[in-house]
Amino acid sequence: MTKLGIGVAVLATVSCLSAGAQTINVTTLDQAGAQMVLQAAKASAQHRHASSAIAVVDPAGDLLAFERMDSVRPASADLAIGKARAAARLQRPTAEIEDNINKGRTAFVTANITALRGGAPIRVAGKVVGAVGIAGLSKETDRDIANTAAAALGSLPETAGDH
Repeated sequence: MTKLGIGVAVLATVSCLSAGAQTINVTTLDQAGAQMVLQAAKASAQHRHASSAIAVVDPAGDLLAFERMDSVRPASADLAIGKARAAARLQRPTAEIEDNINKGRTAFVTANITALRGGAPIRVAGKVVGAVGIAGLSKETDRDIANTAAAALGSLPETAGDH
């Protein structure tokens, strides 16, 4: 075999190995999962007598599901979406962000994110697959409803939603 032939064979082998190494299995939040989270949030809000705006987003912060319950202030819709988007993109609860600001990390204020309690990442098998945002009665109630809703998918098998 010539040097050129050997070089081509090595290059082809390396190309195949690197292509295989780039394949990953990703768990996604589909519409059925988003609706489960939305319904868990709504049930928690009703149980607490706390009408709320509820937003569920994918990991990029794009809206998958939304509901504005009766008697919720109009501005709560934008707040719920913003809280969900911040929790998804930063992959942590917005309560942590608000606490950081209150402790002097004011740079978050200029980051164009909604840094208010009530946003929680949704995790499946340890991976963030989206987030939920709640805006309604109070910051503590919003946080508690968001945490309850974010945990709604925790009881599902790890293979649910794999694509």
